[in-house]
Amino acid sequence: MSLMQQAVAQINSVILGKDQQVKLAVACLIADGHLLIEDLPGMGKTTLSHALAQVFGLEYSRIQFTSDLLPADVLGVSVYEGAHGEGGFRFHPGPIFAQVVLADEINRATAKSQSALLEAMEERQVSVEGSTRILPDPFFVIATQNPVSQAGTFPLPESQLDRFLMCISLGYPDETAERALLEGKTPRQELTQWQPVMDKAGLGVLRQQVSAVKASAAVLDYVQRILKFTRYEGGYAAGLSPRAGIALVRAAKAWTVLADRDFLLPEDVQAVLPAVADHRLQPGASDQILSRVPVLA
Repeated sequence: MSLMQQAVAQINSVILGKDQQVKLAVACLIADGHLLIEDLPGMGKTTLSHALAQVFGLEYSRIQFTSDLLPADVLGVSVYEGAHGEGGFRFHPGPIFAQVVLADEINRATAKSQSALLEAMEERQVSVEGSTRILPDPFFVIATQNPVSQAGTFPLPESQLDRFLMCISLGYPDETAERALLEGKTPRQELTQWQPVMDKAGLGVLRQQVSAVKASAAVLDYVQRILKFTRYEGGYAAGLSPRAGIALVRAAKAWTVLADRDFLLPEDVQAVLPAVADHRLQPGASDQILSRVPVLA
């Protein structure tokens, strides 16, 4: 069993019955993207994020987004410390300065606080009090949001949704997985005791493998037909952007690495399409795309 397979298997030991979602989450991480998980409370979103950090040996922090959260609570703040020798202001980094950041219930915060993540997610740096500060490498944001129908939520704007490489939903467990949960057979409490399956260097190697995956002209033609369909034929308010097209190829290449291949297939594109496209277009858009866009012209 490869290290990648060991990592997926270990996460599956606490996120029961969700092999597809776990693979997508791992693919998002090795694709150097960010992940949005939309689901009801209590579905295992926090556990998944913690498990990813532990398996890959990454520093983890959690930000609980609330309606009174301020940008400084995310980014950090400078505090005057006159009692320490020369005195002066000292910057205290916020929880955004971690390798894996869980932005929990992000849509419960106001747009001002949500926007504190935008520069961080896109530029891998933040501007605080006139200074630019580089974020850790790797830097992976996992944001969770409750359904917008629930009280006290602020829908994420399209500009922020587009910064998430993938969006997944865990959903209710099947009967077998739920029985195991009820019997207390999941080692969630042991998460902090896990030994990493690989380290930062190993993750870097995986990301290099993603970049090295070969994409034939025929597969890229298929991706371009998908993009064209969403823009001119699908009836969506706005089609997939060029950034979304790049995200689709990158995510498909990461899925290819999970399959232990170095060349892209249309099936890889199809496997990640719902996670990449639906939150950018509308729920279920990928079903229409897959049924109407031919693999071969």
